[in-house]
Amino acid sequence: MAKIRDRYFAGLSRNSFLLALSSLFSDISTEMVYPILPIFLTQTLKADGAIIGLVEGIATATQNIVQGFSGSLSDRLQRRKPIALAGYLLSAISKPLIGIATVWEGVMGGRFLDRLGAGTRSAPRDAMIAASVDEANRGRAFGLEGLGDNAGAFLGPLLAILLLIVLQFDIRFIFYLAIIPGLLGFLMVLLVEERPAAVEAIARIDVSPRRFPYAYWKYLLAVALFGIGNSSNAFLILQTTEIGASLTTTILIYAGYNLVAALISYPAGFLSDRLGRRNVLLAAFGIFLATYLGFALSPNVALIGALFVLYGLYQGIFRAVGKALASDYVLPELRASGVGWYNTIVGLCGLVASLVGGWLWDHVGHTSVFLFGAAFAAVGSVALLILVPADVTALRSFDPAS
Repeated sequence: MAKIRDRYFAGLSRNSFLLALSSLFSDISTEMVYPILPIFLTQTLKADGAIIGLVEGIATATQNIVQGFSGSLSDRLQRRKPIALAGYLLSAISKPLIGIATVWEGVMGGRFLDRLGAGTRSAPRDAMIAASVDEANRGRAFGLEGLGDNAGAFLGPLLAILLLIVLQFDIRFIFYLAIIPGLLGFLMVLLVEERPAAVEAIARIDVSPRRFPYAYWKYLLAVALFGIGNSSNAFLILQTTEIGASLTTTILIYAGYNLVAALISYPAGFLSDRLGRRNVLLAAFGIFLATYLGFALSPNVALIGALFVLYGLYQGIFRAVGKALASDYVLPELRASGVGWYNTIVGLCGLVASLVGGWLWDHVGHTSVFLFGAAFAAVGSVALLILVPADVTALRSFDPAS
């Protein structure tokens, strides 16, 4: 058993585990406050639904836009760790700033800092994950990070429920306490060992999009076509409550979704190293398609709960394998930019999908949101098959003209 375990985790480094722990702690910090943020805005600060949409819209847009520029800066300087540390620190200190807010504008400022930090740290952290192992084990490294991230997303809401409902903490104290796991995430990155690039090498770095091969952009096109239908998880949560699930049941289902995503992340990365990333990613697209069709057609709470948990398989696979595949296409010195622009495309397409989904939810019908998502999942799957080879390493070329 010990030999099997050692072989399963073979190829990972100390940095791989530290970066996974940083994602665990930072996501605990974020998910402690995310489920109670609407309650804080509406019940404590008396804001309405439009304000919630504005706050989250600005937060989402900030994170998405910053990721690509953060990756380019990291590649230009050839220093990942300082930029990642700045992002982790910003996110950590933003939580108590939200807690002391007395007007919704203060919450918006705190959320802006939180997502600015998340967008700043994401690409350089992912570049450090890719650099922590050799290419043959890259899927495992991203899978391990996905395990930490999704485990944090599972534990954070449960911790918030414990503090708020069981221990009867004032809601503001949840935001104050969230700085603790946030700073632990910062500490994990502080312990990562990064080897600085030589000065003469930095001078030659060109982070122009022309440095990326056409194959990379074709991959991003396939991901974008899929992402146009990948709207916010809020619609899954709303649909769960709409068909009769209680708030407690909905929160438990959401926690189960995050737990499944955590448990599948590392196996998905491990399999992508052996079976090919495109094949595993295609399976994730298929799971998404089946889940969204199920949400569109089922009125049963138990089945919806099972589908939501199944959706965790998609989330865990997509997070780990999608970024690993993006990093496969680019040179090591451009890795933060490559993963950063991938994250930006995913985020911006998700923002478009959520805006379209909101309009469909209000004006066409709840079912239409999920049929729309399923349709683009099918389109994205076809695009992935046509545009992305099964073995990227065999066909990859870093010559943009290839």
